[in-house]
Amino acid sequence: MMRSIAIIGGSRGIGNAILNELSETCRIYNISRTEPPEMPSNVTHFPCDVLVDDLPDIEELDGLVYCPGSINLKPISRLGVEDFRADFEINVAGAVKAIQKYLPQLKKGANPSIVLFSTVASKLGMPFHASVATSKSAVEGLVKSLGAELAPHIRVNAIAPTVTDTELAAKLLRNEKMIENIAERHPLKRFLNPGEVAAMAQFLLSNKAGSLSGQIFRMDCGIVSFKL
Repeated sequence: MMRSIAIIGGSRGIGNAILNELSETCRIYNISRTEPPEMPSNVTHFPCDVLVDDLPDIEELDGLVYCPGSINLKPISRLGVEDFRADFEINVAGAVKAIQKYLPQLKKGANPSIVLFSTVASKLGMPFHASVATSKSAVEGLVKSLGAELAPHIRVNAIAPTVTDTELAAKLLRNEKMIENIAERHPLKRFLNPGEVAAMAQFLLSNKAGSLSGQIFRMDCGIVSFKL
């Protein structure tokens, strides 16, 4: 039976890669402000700003993926409280809103799974990441707490990617020298492409990950794990 998955923010970047990865085998409900570039027949798009609008009603769900995020890199002297609030809203409050909305449907789903997103910066101290690392650390706390609260029926995990080649990271990858420098900083001498992250999300949503909950999967190309 085809599983039903809601993706918040599936029109761009990692979210769109997840949509494309899952659309061959799952019924997808994409909830985002803009329509995906391509719309497979089993994808239903709901135009919606998760922070402003009411989320659409969906009758049946087996999985929920919350993709919206931010890369707001500034020194602490240039970060206002409003920056922290904005990052918290998009990374944490939006995820909570989506989970609360679709929890009744997920509770009735088949091997239901929730996938959220953190960042390597929540584990590895990095200059200028104070705001995003703070909000993503809250996401990791949410994963642990909800994983325990919703066990044994609903699994909750997060992916914490390093730099990924998406529009969101375009400022970090805007020329060949910057690309080379970022790759060189990682022990594996590379960074991520969206398809790799999508494959991890697909795994965490699947029955193959039935033993995994409350986990943060650091797709880090070695930058957190190794000191070379």
